[in-house]
Amino acid sequence: MKRLSYATAAAAALALVAGCGGPGGDAGAGEEGQEIVIGVLADLTGATADVGKPYNEGMLAYVDKINAAGGVKGSTIKALSEDYAYKVPTAEEKYKGFVSEQAVAIQGWGTGDSEALRTKVKDDELPFMSASYAEALTDPNQSPYNFVVAPTYSDQMRVALDYIAAEDPAAQVAVFHHDSPFGTAPLADGEKWLEDKGYRLGYQAYPMKTGATDQIGLLQQAKAQGAKYIVIQNVSSPAAVVARDLAAQRLDMRIICLNWCSDELFAKTAAGAAEGHLMVQPFAPPSAAKPGHQEIRQYCESKDIDLDAKGLHFVQGWYTMEVMVKGIEKVLNDGDELTGPNLRAALETMPAVDTGEVTGPIKFSAESHRGSTASGIYQVTGGKLTEVSAEVVPKT
Repeated sequence: MKRLSYATAAAAALALVAGCGGPGGDAGAGEEGQEIVIGVLADLTGATADVGKPYNEGMLAYVDKINAAGGVKGSTIKALSEDYAYKVPTAEEKYKGFVSEQAVAIQGWGTGDSEALRTKVKDDELPFMSASYAEALTDPNQSPYNFVVAPTYSDQMRVALDYIAAEDPAAQVAVFHHDSPFGTAPLADGEKWLEDKGYRLGYQAYPMKTGATDQIGLLQQAKAQGAKYIVIQNVSSPAAVVARDLAAQRLDMRIICLNWCSDELFAKTAAGAAEGHLMVQPFAPPSAAKPGHQEIRQYCESKDIDLDAKGLHFVQGWYTMEVMVKGIEKVLNDGDELTGPNLRAALETMPAVDTGEVTGPIKFSAESHRGSTASGIYQVTGGKLTEVSAEVVPKT
């Protein structure tokens, strides 16, 4: 399918995911209106559901907010949100359904499904954003229809290694990672960064077994390595297990979480064991009270949603959807037909999206689909995420 359009249809209701304010009102775009269909792949019940659910809720909340304000140029967004439970074959089946519904764009989730669908979205000319920040997805030569709104996992790893090298130039670093394409995505780039920068850090990776009730075995291996830092490329719940075991074993190591365990859930689940550990996180948590949080907080208050309980991944989903909608808006403002190629061109040429300091400015180009390179560094203090440094980029 080379040519995509947005489906002409009567008004439809947009159901907002449970726990995010309940069903939305009438999402119709009016008798003369049209629906803009966006497929949404979500992990609501799978291995990454702890962070996948609030992210999905944030995306759908943004859609609800836009539709309540009249949509995009009078056209309602129809978000087809489907749980694929973090299973790539299921994601591929859901994707086929989105295509049959004439989706003009896709919001994906994991690295495995994003990479598996790369060729399909290229052939179908469907712009595709996801919560995967794998570096390969940023290169238009390899992934012409993939767009990455945040610093890649590799950029986050580079920031973490820069920080460690400045603190302790000869430290041993253990990398605990999800045993999947998501988990392994930044490993080789991290090792190359040490070589490129001439860092003397030790560096060894350890896959984490899914569903493990403790991580003592991995910690003993890291202890044998002499590790002083543990960089974690995984989601919140297993990272919290590492923190609790680390405290119980009285090991002198400091955790640095990357994006998907850098959140309030890690701090809450690990409780006192989270204190003092660090996070490389591109999206400022609501507790940071950036200007860009105000609009989201106002929406949540109007829907009786506790934004602080939903946390930063809700914010992450909100702004990822906003970036996609800004591209759609540009196509329509330019008077062009809403097709995949036109949306790709709009995303590549539109002005930087200002998120009000929640992230650095998000800007794509025809040469790079990496929207940003800046991450914040946070520390868990008193059970909350406190900002150490804002908009940190890998050292040049």
